[in-house]
Amino acid sequence: MEGNQSHFPKKSSSFSSTRDEKHREIDRNLSLGSIKLEQGREKKEKHGEDTIKEEGDEEAAAKQEGTRNGEEAEASFATISEDIDKFISVLTIDDGQDQSGEPPEIPESTIEKFVALAEKEIVKYEAGDAKWSSDRDDLSLLDAIDRISKLASAMTRFSSESKYNQAMNRSGSLLHHSMCFLEDEFYSLLQDPRAKQDAGSLSLKSKRQSSFSRLQESERSVPPSSESSSGECSPAYPPETVERLHGIADAMISAGYHIECCQVFAVARRNAFEAGLPNLGFEKVSIDDVVKMAWESLESEIATWIRAFRHIVTAAFTVERHLCEAVFDGHHAVSDRLFRGFVRGATTQLLTFAEAVAMTKRSAEKLFKVIDIYETLRDVTPAVDVLLPDQAEQDEHSIIADPKEEISSVRCRLGEMAVAIFRDLESSIKADNSKIPVPGGAVHPLTRYVMNYLKYACEYKNTLEQVFKEHKHSEKTTSHDEDGKVARQGGGGGTDLNNSGNRDNSCDHNPFAAQLMQALKLLHSNLMSKSRLYKDQALCNIFLMNNGRYAAKKVKGSPEIHQLLGETWYRRRSSELRQYHKNYQRETWSRVLACLRDDGLQVKGSVAKPVLKERFKSFNAMMEEIHKTQSTWVVSDEQLQSELRVSVSAVVVPAYRSFLGRFSQYLDPGRQTEKYIKFGPEDLENMIDELFDGNPSATASKRRP
Repeated sequence: MEGNQSHFPKKSSSFSSTRDEKHREIDRNLSLGSIKLEQGREKKEKHGEDTIKEEGDEEAAAKQEGTRNGEEAEASFATISEDIDKFISVLTIDDGQDQSGEPPEIPESTIEKFVALAEKEIVKYEAGDAKWSSDRDDLSLLDAIDRISKLASAMTRFSSESKYNQAMNRSGSLLHHSMCFLEDEFYSLLQDPRAKQDAGSLSLKSKRQSSFSRLQESERSVPPSSESSSGECSPAYPPETVERLHGIADAMISAGYHIECCQVFAVARRNAFEAGLPNLGFEKVSIDDVVKMAWESLESEIATWIRAFRHIVTAAFTVERHLCEAVFDGHHAVSDRLFRGFVRGATTQLLTFAEAVAMTKRSAEKLFKVIDIYETLRDVTPAVDVLLPDQAEQDEHSIIADPKEEISSVRCRLGEMAVAIFRDLESSIKADNSKIPVPGGAVHPLTRYVMNYLKYACEYKNTLEQVFKEHKHSEKTTSHDEDGKVARQGGGGGTDLNNSGNRDNSCDHNPFAAQLMQALKLLHSNLMSKSRLYKDQALCNIFLMNNGRYAAKKVKGSPEIHQLLGETWYRRRSSELRQYHKNYQRETWSRVLACLRDDGLQVKGSVAKPVLKERFKSFNAMMEEIHKTQSTWVVSDEQLQSELRVSVSAVVVPAYRSFLGRFSQYLDPGRQTEKYIKFGPEDLENMIDELFDGNPSATASKRRP
């Protein structure tokens, strides 16, 4: 696009004259205009301007004289403009050839006067002595400049005619001067969107060298306005400013100066965009800064970037498109090209940050922010498609990639990063090979980490499913081998009900669900290995129960995970937990209940007191040991803790109460009863209620029956 070129080309060789030569021409033109006006004043003075006789009225007389001279100049300018229009029409009809084949005679004096007056008019605006006129169309500056352009263009056809050379040089020089002025004015209006009706004076306040004379400079910097609305990239232009910008753009394009016009507009809008980014809370940072940034800081920057990017695409781009269409109304190709260039530059600048995030070192905690950026790019794509419909022909001169392709490319890299981070969870699980058992058989930190991570990840279920489907080929590696390893490692303290043979078939069609299942298998395998670190098999089952219940509860509490794993997975996990529960009761309480059986107590029809006493002693010792040990065990899930206590009480207390009822009478009242019957049924209930509290200081309550 022309707006991105480094230098402003000159329009023709006639503009390459030195500044001194140009100024001499301007001075000569102005002197011609002055002579014309002086002659008019002399005539007026000879016809009775001496009527102002009173002393002290010189100032009023001067004002009156100036007004009349101005009226005469305007009338003269209007008359000469009509003559120029007639001459232009003659030049353009049948290529300006009369019946004899000769080009028309050039009215040199008329052109000289027109050039002088037009030059003087432009100088007045440049100096700030005149303001844009909206109520005198016949004398408006843009009309005069349009007439200059048409005159120069019409005479170009007769460049071989020597008699046109002087007029061509004069009109060309004037056109160059007027274009310099319009470019300055265009720049000034774009620079300050608060400009009102007195914009004609802005060119003096913010004067800078025209681009025609600064071919060595690659670009100009348009300082932002000091006042801007919070949350906006740049202040809005008032309607009168937009209208004036349109008039200038139309004049410059009609005169063939579309390159210069587009360059000024493109650079001004780009700089206004960059200056307005801080209003959205976003500061430009380099790729190196992003890569080296601490995660806490980068996390905050990502949140700010997301808000800024969404606002720019959904709001600021729409405003920019309307501005381009309004300023370049009637020149759709120009406005479309400028808008596309603006969007290309803005998105490329903003996407640099997102691309830098994708280049940072992978870590588990980055997954969610990476997905946030991915979703942002995905969600704005329809808006970008509407703003930038596909073109039949791409701009071959653009060095910046198409915004839609850039967004898609960065989104793809972020998707790959998200898949890789999620797959890294497998490595984290495998790497946790600590040989120190968790005290009390509590929930292992690995279980908490993995399940919470999966729960939060599944809050992005739809996005992760999309990402994994898009990148299923890149992430399909050794899943089948891993399934075999997990199946082989799953023996020991329980049955692995999560092996590949029992997998929900829906996972085969959902790469993310399959990856989720794979992570759970690895977690299960790791926990099975850790359960073998406990020498007490009852505690081993408590550990498996704690971790299994924690995982199942997380799944049940997350509709997303539950939907991915399916009801079958949950039922199998529940069945597995029931098996751990049975194993615990068998390992702990089967020996206790054996003391309360009738077998072996009667010899030849009578109760053997020594055996009965030994049974009570064994029961008491076992209960004290179980209470002492298992009160230090931890079951943090209140429901599971209650279920365990209730199930134990339901088996042990009734059996003990029945045993007492049948055999306590065979002990002598007094010392024997006190010695062998230490606990009543209520005492047992209290002891059982103190199990799994993780309280090593708990002591048994002793009460006589």
